[in-house]
Amino acid sequence: MTTSQETSAETPSPRGGLYQFVFTNFFVRMDPERAHHFAFRFIRAVPRVPILRTVVRRATRPHRSLRVETLGLRFPSPFGVAAGFDKDATGIAGLGALGFGHVEVGTITAKPQPGNERPRLFRLVADRAVVNRMGFNNGGAVRAAGVIGRARHQRHRPVIGVNIGKSRVVEVDDAVADYLVSTRLLAPLADYLAVNVSSPNTPGLRGLQEIEKLTPLLTAVRDAAGSTPVLVKIAPDLDDDAVRDVSRLVLDLGLDGVIATNTTISRDGLTSSPALVEAAGAGGLSGEPVAARSLEVLRIVRSIVPRELCVISVGGVFTARDVHERLEAGATLVQGYTGFLYLGPLWARQINRGLRELRRG
Repeated sequence: MTTSQETSAETPSPRGGLYQFVFTNFFVRMDPERAHHFAFRFIRAVPRVPILRTVVRRATRPHRSLRVETLGLRFPSPFGVAAGFDKDATGIAGLGALGFGHVEVGTITAKPQPGNERPRLFRLVADRAVVNRMGFNNGGAVRAAGVIGRARHQRHRPVIGVNIGKSRVVEVDDAVADYLVSTRLLAPLADYLAVNVSSPNTPGLRGLQEIEKLTPLLTAVRDAAGSTPVLVKIAPDLDDDAVRDVSRLVLDLGLDGVIATNTTISRDGLTSSPALVEAAGAGGLSGEPVAARSLEVLRIVRSIVPRELCVISVGGVFTARDVHERLEAGATLVQGYTGFLYLGPLWARQINRGLRELRRG
């Protein structure tokens, strides 16, 4: 994907603000993964600089009226960061200071792995979307356990969700044992555990969503997780009946919730040029194009599971009104990822303030 393609007619009109200026004139010209690491330097710096931490927290702290009680936990806001943004759990404190009520770290695998070859992250700016084929790049469960353990003791931290997946070198038939390694290491440190069986970037992983394979996996993780809440994350590409089947399984196994949805392999309805889409290649698509299906899946899940069960909606969320719509449709919590890339570090603040205004209005 060339920068000239990204910055031509496919760049949306500016929405104002310093970050939009920086994005349009600087970040959009950078390799997306490099830009992500650049932004992460700021995120990690926030809690390390006392004055910066104080100023940022005062400006972004969610109002107490936004608190949500679920999973036996208190979330400062219904809006959090989806898995994939903080893969190695190094930005928990910084993201919490920016106003996110929870941070779902990972996906973390039992074994360290570098992920797929670069380039592996691509913007489709006209669609406010991203294609990724990262491949669960992370330092492994042992390393993550140390980082998360330290993060748990920080003041004013957000709720910490830990998303676990299958190691690439492990065969699908051995997936249960692989997930259990991560579960035993990370469940005692997590506020909740998310079982990822829906990324399109690990061969064979999505096959674990089939009920006959999913049942023993979720049963084993549930039993090993002890008192830590366990949720399962599903793909938007499941058909409606499969979504209902997984939802019923969650009830049958006594799990704590569903996360709907992961990225999609569909490329339907994109406005970006076919050449740009083809250049991005295979991988999971996130952002605005997945919004409609994610909302549909949320409604299907909620039609099966009762209100007391936690349902986290993720996919195509950009504005406070988007988040409000998901909550009205039955979501307990809402997560975002791609919007951070397009809207910047004050995104959670904008969402939280907008939610409060919508509720007061």
